[in-house]
Amino acid sequence: MTADWLAVPAAPLNDAARRDAVMRQGILTKPPGALGRLEDVAIRFAAMQGRSRPAVDRVHIVVFAGDHGVAQEGVSAFPQSVTAEMVRNFARGGAAISVLARELGASLEVINLGTVADPGPVAGVLAAALGPGTENFTRTPAMTAEQLARALGIGRQAAERAAMQKAELLVGGEMGIGNTTAATAIVCSLLDLPVDSLVGPGTGLDAEGVGRKAETIRRALARHRGALSEPVEILRCLGGFEIAALTGMYLASAQIGLPVLVDGFIASAAALLVVRLCPEAAQWLLFSHSSAEPGHRFVLEALHAEPLLRLGMRLGEGSGAAVTVPLLRMACALHNDMATFAEAGVAEKIEA
Repeated sequence: MTADWLAVPAAPLNDAARRDAVMRQGILTKPPGALGRLEDVAIRFAAMQGRSRPAVDRVHIVVFAGDHGVAQEGVSAFPQSVTAEMVRNFARGGAAISVLARELGASLEVINLGTVADPGPVAGVLAAALGPGTENFTRTPAMTAEQLARALGIGRQAAERAAMQKAELLVGGEMGIGNTTAATAIVCSLLDLPVDSLVGPGTGLDAEGVGRKAETIRRALARHRGALSEPVEILRCLGGFEIAALTGMYLASAQIGLPVLVDGFIASAAALLVVRLCPEAAQWLLFSHSSAEPGHRFVLEALHAEPLLRLGMRLGEGSGAAVTVPLLRMACALHNDMATFAEAGVAEKIEA
């Protein structure tokens, strides 16, 4: 049994701030709609932040790491030892998301939820191990109910810490060998789609590896068919510690009114779970990019989400979301700092 907080509704958007932002866009020195989706982004941030002139200066990034028992089935091109090595790499500042966080001036928090190879105490990494990774979900549920509740709660606490730090935007990332397999299984179950249409290469599998991965997912779906009627049970049976933590973080962010920028396929699988649990949470989620992982397209379509960038990325870690942040900052800067027609002494339209 999971905590009652999962049923808390999402915070409402600020309609007054949204109307003010729409009005401001209408009097800036440009033709209406000329900045395209940049205008929509600024208006959405105004509604989320409750101010007609929004900002994305304070960005907080949380990366959750955890291993997956299903990796025993040969579904990844990399060994599970990589997860623990990457935890150390995050802390040393050598990972892609570490570089991006520095470039953005964003705060970065790394949480280790449990890896097969224990990295030991690592400075700058919050140790919150729920076990040495999840169980192999082709044989048994990935998590116990207690592990799932704890993982969701760890995500919730991460959102609360970000809010206490006055973050204006929250980015979630993940690291875990085998997690595209888990995410694909979750999405197949939630959307009732055939495995072959969603499964992809993940860390770089060849055609034989992709076929093995697809068969592994089919076996898992058949194994748990009777339990896959509710989002929480789907997550418990097929998910990962880091996917559950992302789910908890996104849901808590919507509840407290903190805007979230969603990364790629795995993060979007967590977002889909959140929206199934709390449909109004969708208004707090922005989608950064379209991943090269084939299943991502189906998730975005199901969420009626249009990503801001299409760069062919599939790294994870929150990297695609981080790359999108400068675009969000430009949208806010244009909205806030462009002159109005009146200020510039420019006619709003040509009189006939």
